[in-house]
Amino acid sequence: MGWIDRLKKAHMLSIITIFLVIIACLIAVLLNNQKKAKQASENSYNMAFYELVDYVQNVETYLAKSLISSTPEHGAETLTSVWREANLAQAYLAQLPIESQELENTEKFLNQVSDYSYSLSRKNIYNESLTEDDLKNLQQLHQYSVELQNTLNQLADDINSGRIKWNELTEKGTTALAQQVSTSSLDGFSSLEENFHEYSGLIYDGAFSEHLTSSEKKGLIGEDINEEIAKQKVIEFIGKDKAKDVQSLGYSENATIPQYNFSVKTDVADNINISISRKGGHIIYMNSNRDVNTEIISQEEANKIGKDFLSSKGFENMKETYFLKQDGIVTINYAYTQDNVVVYSDLIKVKVALDNGEILGIETTGYINNHTQRDTSKVKISEEKAKETLNKNLDIKYSGLAIIPTKYQTEILCYEFKGKVEDREFLVYINAENGREEDILIITNTPNGTLTM
Repeated sequence: MGWIDRLKKAHMLSIITIFLVIIACLIAVLLNNQKKAKQASENSYNMAFYELVDYVQNVETYLAKSLISSTPEHGAETLTSVWREANLAQAYLAQLPIESQELENTEKFLNQVSDYSYSLSRKNIYNESLTEDDLKNLQQLHQYSVELQNTLNQLADDINSGRIKWNELTEKGTTALAQQVSTSSLDGFSSLEENFHEYSGLIYDGAFSEHLTSSEKKGLIGEDINEEIAKQKVIEFIGKDKAKDVQSLGYSENATIPQYNFSVKTDVADNINISISRKGGHIIYMNSNRDVNTEIISQEEANKIGKDFLSSKGFENMKETYFLKQDGIVTINYAYTQDNVVVYSDLIKVKVALDNGEILGIETTGYINNHTQRDTSKVKISEEKAKETLNKNLDIKYSGLAIIPTKYQTEILCYEFKGKVEDREFLVYINAENGREEDILIITNTPNGTLTM
């Protein structure tokens, strides 16, 4: 074989090799795209499922509130919230890739809750009080909502453990559900069906809608700054002696609050994320994560550490409200106080490490959106008069004045009453001007914190 033939053969082999490499690359790209598509689909189903879980929890919460509401005005608002949350739960349920008797029953239940709560809200709107039968039905619906919530929590465990894979359900059909879901999950769904016939005679009144307006960012004051000034504010916030390296992560123009984003390295942390508002150069967010293996700091000490930190950063008159503890870190909510009135709109969250009291995070969005001086002189009824509006079964443990936000981006000066009905704790807010019941919150006490719903 002459050198020309060998050259031709080598050239042909090169072409074949290149062709095979291209084919291999195309296959790898296709497989990668297919994997990404499956992951995106899985993520979409997971998002829909966890939204469903959240809205079902909201349904249970509002149903519980409706059971102790003592005025038609607040009853109408609470029952309308049940209607809305149940409709949203149905919307996310419809996005799941399952068609089974169990999920059909769930949809039927949510539809019953939605329609019945709306029909009762119409009675309240026309200033009619609920009858004993109405309250009995709501009590039963609430019991079923608790069962559904427990069932969905079991399903969430199945998803987290890998026993349920949404893509497999889509590909193999709904018979795979019975093979993958735990027995307790299926039993929970099936148990709901047995009770639906009790509501078959209820009469419903159609749809209802509401409109929410956007709020002015009252606490976002000052002139616009550039990225370099924002960087200097980051260094000042972290501390000149601590901030070793500050890297820009870009400008978020379309964020709720337009902001400059940075990553900071210190001697003890490699990645502290921090955001500064373009307008006024306010701290919006700071977060640093590390392992906390011991808990030496008490909750009372953590409350004071967070409060002192806020004061050092210019946030005065802040009062700790509720907290959540996880993995040795406690996240504390602080509300602004003015004239001994707690202003819940002006909220700041602070993360404190319980091993050494280090501040690991802060989030000021609520404060920036709402902070301003209020008129706290509009108290027209006495606390004793306000108590007359309360449900007679509420055992009051605490009372005081507070300003609370509404869904309509307004604020109301209220008497805040904390108390218990049977084994559940509630916060009830009575309008300090006219004595109307404005809001009810359920207090949830857990080993890791105190939250409200």
